[in-house]
Amino acid sequence: MNLPLLILRPEPGNSATCAQAAALGIEAVAAPLFTIAPVAWDPPPPDGIDALLIGSANALRHAGPSLTTYADKPAYVVGEATAQAARAAGLRVAAVGTGGLQGVLDDALDHVTHRRLLRLAGQERLTLTLPPGVTMVEHVVYAAMPLPLPSGAARLMLAHALPGVAVALHSAAAASHLASEMVRLDLPRHRLHLVALGPRIAAAAGAGWAAIHTAPAPDERSLLALAAQVCHTPAPRGRG
Repeated sequence: MNLPLLILRPEPGNSATCAQAAALGIEAVAAPLFTIAPVAWDPPPPDGIDALLIGSANALRHAGPSLTTYADKPAYVVGEATAQAARAAGLRVAAVGTGGLQGVLDDALDHVTHRRLLRLAGQERLTLTLPPGVTMVEHVVYAAMPLPLPSGAARLMLAHALPGVAVALHSAAAASHLASEMVRLDLPRHRLHLVALGPRIAAAAGAGWAAIHTAPAPDERSLLALAAQVCHTPAPRGRG
């Protein structure tokens, strides 16, 4: 019997991931653990900014009308979904990276011309190492607000007719919050096969799960390809 896959990320990403998972033959179950809310910010003067640095489409969705202030600035983004959102917001996409903003800084940034960066980010974010001579102003424009684990997801975890349940983890916050909800609801960890987007996310989940698998690359395609393997062939107990 195949394992169902819980998708914990907030909307609208949840629906998109569920659709991609279904296309791979995975029984995807939407179970968002967060909702995204805007955070008020004070935009810096555009004449002091050479380029924007954006790691998530959520930053573009929630930055508000102040984003138009930087319409003539190049934007360095992560992922095609973020690039599409940037173009829809009227920004000029200079480069599209994969995996994370650090890779964009290291491999794609024109650090000679674009030395003064504006990073629009979420409350949960990684610290970046800037190239020599490059400065960055950072503003939080959205936050992920935790939600209780949906009752349907909890029932699925307890369904003894299933050999277990797989869970896709897109962030360390999701991993940590899932672990807390398992304790709060007294749910068994040993039946859950976690599929994490990266090692830091896997570590945030803690121990006691049926298995923890880490995607070979920090992108959605790699995560879901691994999830398809896990869901179609239940992994043995232990870290994958």
